[in-house]
Amino acid sequence: MRMLHTMLRVGDLDRSIGFYTEVLGMRLLRRQEYPDGQFTLAFVGYGDEDNNTVLELTYNWDQDRYDLGSGFGHVAIEVDDVYQAAEAIRERGGKIIREPGPMNADTTLIAFVEDPDGYAIELIGKRH
Repeated sequence: MRMLHTMLRVGDLDRSIGFYTEVLGMRLLRRQEYPDGQFTLAFVGYGDEDNNTVLELTYNWDQDRYDLGSGFGHVAIEVDDVYQAAEAIRERGGKIIREPGPMNADTTLIAFVEDPDGYAIELIGKRH
């Protein structure tokens, strides 16, 4: 068994694809419209779906925002250098919601970014 993807509901699919590809550097892997169900799916990630876990962005045609609730935490992405990654994301228009630095209970370096729909994305520094 392996994890395939995590699904996030988004209010503006093109805006979300732009964020994940242009700001976070993922690739759009595939996009499919489902007219009978009135939704579109887009899969983004850092590598192909055969060997990597990816994000499924679900756009329901009649919904432009969602209440994120209190159960969802965040999506985590490993980066080589948290400080450089956060600065590059900021320069590309990303919103940093927790500046880079050690987490409060450990020495692991982290930062948090917010996507256009309000989902938290944690950047975790690679342990060398």
